[in-house]
Amino acid sequence: MKLYQVDAFTNKAFGGNPAGVCLLEKDQPEAWMCAVAAEMNLSETAFLRPELNPIPIRYFTPEAEIPLCGHATLASAHALWSEGLVSPQQEIRFSAPGGQLSCRAESDWIYMNFPALPVAPCACPADLLAAIGIEPVSTHIKTDAHPWYLLELASESQVRALAPDFAALRLLDQSLIATAPGDAPDVDFVSRFFAPAVGIDEDPVTGSAHCSLTPFWSTKLGKERMLAQQVSQRLGTLRIAALDERVELGGQAVTIFRAELLC
Repeated sequence: MKLYQVDAFTNKAFGGNPAGVCLLEKDQPEAWMCAVAAEMNLSETAFLRPELNPIPIRYFTPEAEIPLCGHATLASAHALWSEGLVSPQQEIRFSAPGGQLSCRAESDWIYMNFPALPVAPCACPADLLAAIGIEPVSTHIKTDAHPWYLLELASESQVRALAPDFAALRLLDQSLIATAPGDAPDVDFVSRFFAPAVGIDEDPVTGSAHCSLTPFWSTKLGKERMLAQQVSQRLGTLRIAALDERVELGGQAVTIFRAELLC
């Protein structure tokens, strides 16, 4: 089986968010995929059957399966196109646990069509305030099988300086998005994403988080198309658009290595 590591949401090696991409020759047990993801030790590894249409895709962190992952989907589409398994003119359709997804290539950008994941206003819990050590401008929540909080902060500098108590966040059993308007004139907003409950203290660039960030900022700014940056140490850039109940997430990717999985 072919195995790749791809840096997603960047045009430079060792930036963005690294994802594993495993091209399966047949269905594999969940425990095996969990073991491979733990061996890769990346925030997510995607497993797909490229000969099927739509292509079944599943995502695993080193500790758990998740229903939807933007950067691993981007990495998978990049691997399929760059390895010549799919024509660059052909749209790729994926069937993920979190919904039906599609990807198209345009120049050196990949555009993904994902379901929107809207959030609703809520009070900020006291234990979350204690974990982040800063009062948000507003607090929102996505409530489903994989909930997360979206905290709007006052400035990009506050987002960059955020140093959460990861042990406390892990006890909350919910992920956290911190976001604020961007300082650069061409950047609409910035964000960071923390998910200690699934084994990821900080995810470098999180496509799925932008399924919530896109409708949130589109409503707030009155804009359909925006440029976003996730300001982790590795930094990622996304072109995004709000499309009714869907969102479009655009990014670039770079293959770091290709290998053959022997086990």
